[in-house]
Amino acid sequence: MKGLGKAAVPIGVVAIVLMLVVPLPAAMMDLLIGVNLAVSLLVLLVAMQIKKPLDFAVFPSLLLVATLFRLSLNVSSTRLVLTDGYAGKVIEAFGHIVIGGSLIVGMVIFLILTIVQFVVITNGAGRVAEVGARFTLDAMPGKQMAIDADLNAGLINEKQARKRRQEVTAEADFYGSMDGASKFVKGDAIAGIVVTLVNLIGGFAIGVMQRGMAPGEAVSTFSLLTVGDGLVSMIPALLMSTATGIIVTRSATEGDMGTDLLAQLGRFKQSVRIAGGAALALCLIPGLPKLPFLLVGGLFLIIASRMTDVEEPDEEAEAAAAAAELEPAPDSPEAIAEKMRVDPLELEVAFDLVDLVDASRGGDLLDRVKALRRKVAMETGLVIPLVRTRDNLDLPSSQYVIWLNGVPVAKGSSPAGTVLAIGDGLDGLPGKPTREPVFGLAAKWVPAELQRAAEMAGATVVDRSSVITTHLAEVVRQNAADLLGREDVRLLVEMVRRSHPVVVEELTPTLLTLGEVQRVLHALLAEGVSIRDLVRIFEALSVRAKSSTELDGLVEAARAALGSAISQPYVTPDERLHVFTLEPGFEQRLLEAVRQSDMGAVLALDAGAVDALVSGCSGLLEEAERSGLSPVLVCSPQVRAALSRLMRQILPRLPVISYAEVSRTAQIESLGVVSGAVAIR
Repeated sequence: MKGLGKAAVPIGVVAIVLMLVVPLPAAMMDLLIGVNLAVSLLVLLVAMQIKKPLDFAVFPSLLLVATLFRLSLNVSSTRLVLTDGYAGKVIEAFGHIVIGGSLIVGMVIFLILTIVQFVVITNGAGRVAEVGARFTLDAMPGKQMAIDADLNAGLINEKQARKRRQEVTAEADFYGSMDGASKFVKGDAIAGIVVTLVNLIGGFAIGVMQRGMAPGEAVSTFSLLTVGDGLVSMIPALLMSTATGIIVTRSATEGDMGTDLLAQLGRFKQSVRIAGGAALALCLIPGLPKLPFLLVGGLFLIIASRMTDVEEPDEEAEAAAAAAELEPAPDSPEAIAEKMRVDPLELEVAFDLVDLVDASRGGDLLDRVKALRRKVAMETGLVIPLVRTRDNLDLPSSQYVIWLNGVPVAKGSSPAGTVLAIGDGLDGLPGKPTREPVFGLAAKWVPAELQRAAEMAGATVVDRSSVITTHLAEVVRQNAADLLGREDVRLLVEMVRRSHPVVVEELTPTLLTLGEVQRVLHALLAEGVSIRDLVRIFEALSVRAKSSTELDGLVEAARAALGSAISQPYVTPDERLHVFTLEPGFEQRLLEAVRQSDMGAVLALDAGAVDALVSGCSGLLEEAERSGLSPVLVCSPQVRAALSRLMRQILPRLPVISYAEVSRTAQIESLGVVSGAVAIR
């Protein structure tokens, strides 16, 4: 069947084109007219049976072929009428029997059918197709984003996402094609009118001028056949126009058009009863026949009596019932497992901080947390998990606690009715002295009505939601590595696969497993390196993994690929990078002390060397911070990994980068040199 269709359609199209130039016998015309009527009726019935427009996606192409077929029949029948005065029994029957042999009646019927098709159905279907195509194309980005969101949330897999994307694209292509195909129907209607008028004039002229017929005989011979030919062509065109209108106005439902019509009308019993009563009431008007309205009104009332009352569903009650059914019993294993589940990131608030979470009371904390997730993703490349927010009656008043993987890692307070004023010189303002939770700056919780006074005193004023959000953001940045789970890595890898499939196919699982990729990304995040540029990171890992899969080597390869992007966050607005360096002799000593362990490269130094390193870096760092600077420690790539591992334990505020990672565009400003004895300034 498939092979037959592949051959039959091209042969049919070629045959249609040949019909335009090759004369056909009258018997063949009768057969082809019958095929035209049957195919048009079949298309109309199929259009009424489909559940969604894409079920009949071939319709735009079929409409073009059917239009060409009707026009070729018009040309062939016109040739027969004008040359032989006979175009087969079907056209003769339409010209003499259907319209009673009257030219006027035939013209009126033809004109009415033309108006119905051209003015009503074709114009309406064309407008609906145009609007449908426009709205479908406008909705494509939103649908694609919804699919990506479901995929990232794990609601669907890659295969399902690919299928849904194909459906969205196919729907847009279909409505775009229907927008153009509706013009075929309009052009067909115009062509039918023009061909009929030309045939009327040409047939009359041939009969009178060439064959010497009387005007009445010419009209009887040629004009009636022409009108019959027009009607034969107009009826299939009207069926195809109706099918076009049905398809472009069809919404995706669970049933066909007939089933949906009965099901939806059947929901309005009262409306059917009123319609029946109104039909019966028309019998009271004098002069109107009683029997038709009695039959119609009685039929409607009988139908209404057999219809069942459909209660409007209570959506809230149904949702509550469904949730109750899905909710496991309190002592079931599922309920216990749900309580045991540890969320990666949680925010607990005291009872008097609930107003910050409740949107109905003006709270915007949840919206700010959502914005925080987007901001952190843009900064670090890590899509942090959803922050579970809950109230805890056991917490002291105004307290909040931030939990990371089931462990409380930070806490703070946010008293109701106050704002946080950060700065010195706030002794003249009433309030509770405190420390800003992120940077430890001197601050005071002052009454909200004194916000203007605090600003006039030179303080930076922050509202309660901003304090909590900023604190949460800092906790996330400091612990980004601990928030990167195996499932998060899988989603990141799939994201890269969609845009750079070759990079992922070369890396995993051929060279590195997903767990090894996670360890590298974990190490980068632990050192404050953004993993947004996953393509360059994966390309560097692919090259390095061919020779060694040792963790420190993979991390250094990734850092080398990122280059100056690592130091760019520490560059000041005036394009300066403030650095510490190591005295060459001391750096050589550190290089000789590098030892490999199960945890990676470490420095095997004596206590004196460690003290000199720590005291030298601490002194320079404190002096730089007093000047408002954020310096970095620069060293050779060979010692960087071990030195960074040591500094993260004793001086985590000081980033350690290699010479290869120094910004190429920033102006380097040295703040001092660390030696084995003292810090050199």
